[in-house]
Amino acid sequence: MKVSIKATNLNLTPAVKKAIEEKIAALDKFISRVDGSVKAFVEVALENRHHRKGKIYYAEANIKVPSGIIRSEARGENIYQAINEVKDELQALLKKYKYKKYEKKSNKEVFLS
Repeated sequence: MKVSIKATNLNLTPAVKKAIEEKIAALDKFISRVDGSVKAFVEVALENRHHRKGKIYYAEANIKVPSGIIRSEARGENIYQAINEVKDELQALLKKYKYKKYEKKSNKEVFLS
């Protein structure tokens, strides 16, 4: 899976970049059998303009699959916390996507036989 990372109002350190790439790469096993190329677009940001208490970090990920886009976003007091929440939500969505795809395939085989 190809991963593109964008940082807004945040210095993208090698540690943050590595964490994002590791978390998103772990999701590849859920879509490894998908035909075509799968791309992930990840944005991390620091939102502090309208918050009065502390820093709020934002993470968003969009994964392009052949039938559409799977999207997740999260906010947290720590950038790694936001990245983990996005990964967990994407994992659940990709499991659901994989199950639906498998279910459609198995239904077609039953009706064609």
